[in-house]
Amino acid sequence: MVSITSKKDWTSDQEVRWCPGCGDYGILLAVQMLMPELGVAPENTVFVSGIGCSSRFPYYMNTYGMHSIHGRAPAIATGVAVARPDLDVWVITGDGDALSIGGNHLIHALRRNVNLTILLFNNQIYGLTKGQYSPTSEPGKVTKSTPMGSIDHPFNPLAVALGAEASFVARTHDLDRKHMMNVFRAAHAHRGASFVEILQNCNVFNDGAFDGVLARGAREEMMIDLQHGQPIRFGAEGHSGVVMGSDGQLRIVKVADVGVEALLVHDAHRDDPGLAFSLARLSHDNHSPTPFGIFRDVDRGDYGHMVGAQLAEASEKKGPGDLTSLLRSTGTWQVQ
Repeated sequence: MVSITSKKDWTSDQEVRWCPGCGDYGILLAVQMLMPELGVAPENTVFVSGIGCSSRFPYYMNTYGMHSIHGRAPAIATGVAVARPDLDVWVITGDGDALSIGGNHLIHALRRNVNLTILLFNNQIYGLTKGQYSPTSEPGKVTKSTPMGSIDHPFNPLAVALGAEASFVARTHDLDRKHMMNVFRAAHAHRGASFVEILQNCNVFNDGAFDGVLARGAREEMMIDLQHGQPIRFGAEGHSGVVMGSDGQLRIVKVADVGVEALLVHDAHRDDPGLAFSLARLSHDNHSPTPFGIFRDVDRGDYGHMVGAQLAEASEKKGPGDLTSLLRSTGTWQVQ
């Protein structure tokens, strides 16, 4: 049994130190408000972060946590989750932290299906180090480190996660607390690696990066709300929709031109990640219709459970391990 908690029980006594107006405040509030609804205890919860503005997050949660090494949060969190499968382990990271130096750690945590809830704050910029371009910055982005414009092709975070065959992949944004809480709730309920991209505004170094999609006047025509089992349509009175062409490509059409029956029905539980991958790549930039919600949610054995099963099997067959005997075994040598 877990005691009933409130937002106050999950809020630490530390002063929140992000720039005024930063989107991180909205994400923090959504998580703090959600935690009492999950039926878990602060003392059984761990937040692990890497390096970046988002990585201050563990300080503001009244739980166990670690502000770890740049890019290595998924690796450290993997150790916690496997050693203590009874704990709720969350990873807080940013587009630079997770997709640059931490890219390798992220994809392996996802492919192994470690029982982690990974929240990636994507503001398409390096905020902590004062405005360099990041792995998700658009081509041509002028920053302190790309004064003539970036020539790099950016990562699509969802496509990276789906390419690693993550078992849960979703997208939300920092301006809709209810949507964030619903997505985070589903991510937490999933057993295995849950990956959530959060479009987050850096109002100092990349202000308004997502206004083409998220500005109040743009949302109705630009935000595609994915609902499992429902035809994918959006816009005023659902006048636009998504279809799959004979070539397998997804396209945005006018519903009046094709009929509702022709629209693609979203299947988040489809075992093959190909369709979710196509949806992740439906938007070409920050000024075109963009899907939000749960792209993929499939059942797969989680890494920690399978490791535990192997250990139990080995112990049953060979008896408990003896670390002292291993260290003093004949597999040693002396250097003269």
